[in-house]
Amino acid sequence: MTTTTFLRAGLALALALPAAAFAADVPQSFTATYQVLKDGGPLGEATVTLKPAGNGQFEYSNQTKGTSGLAAMLGANVAETSHFTWSGQVPQAVSYHYQMDAAVKSKTRDLTVQGGTVQVQDNKKSFSYAAVPGMVERNTLPLALGLALRAGQQQVALPVAVKQAVENQRFTVSGKEKVTVPAGSFDAIRVDRTDADRGFNAWYVPAKFPVPVKLAQKDGGDLTMELVKFEGR
Repeated sequence: MTTTTFLRAGLALALALPAAAFAADVPQSFTATYQVLKDGGPLGEATVTLKPAGNGQFEYSNQTKGTSGLAAMLGANVAETSHFTWSGQVPQAVSYHYQMDAAVKSKTRDLTVQGGTVQVQDNKKSFSYAAVPGMVERNTLPLALGLALRAGQQQVALPVAVKQAVENQRFTVSGKEKVTVPAGSFDAIRVDRTDADRGFNAWYVPAKFPVPVKLAQKDGGDLTMELVKFEGR
């Protein structure tokens, strides 16, 4: 049994794991399909995919399509694509692309890690700040949380690259809850964000899935994702 640092740069999150398990126990490829709800009503569908991208990198994408209500009328679609490398069990950020298209407007954001610097292009605005080892970004955050929970963590701290800085986001397991989603009924672990009042809640079954079976986000609207199907390893 050895102690392996899960996150560095002053974040006190450590694991006590067998070395072989730490090195090998990461997903290689999967596809997860979700239904997306807004204020409890149907809004669209999302497909989350992980696959190898070559040169030691992986691609993690989230494609969300508006299929109901105003989202369907406006043809609203959101695509998020991340490239990362595994740093232990952390999907360490290499790049992130966000594209939102609708009839009334569009929005893009690109984030690239170059050496020790994060470069962000948010529509016409540019930002630059120092990178942090073990850093993830908004798209890969749920995957990083799922792997920390599978390792038995009750308190999780993650450096997350956002628009203008790295946020040290903290999450706490608040208990177990019965959750019913289209994929089935599960005894899930509930996780809440604790460093800020952002209304982030997620429910995981880490022994079965590396991603949440349900995720609720109130920042920018009362949105919920519920797992429909999971395929992969």
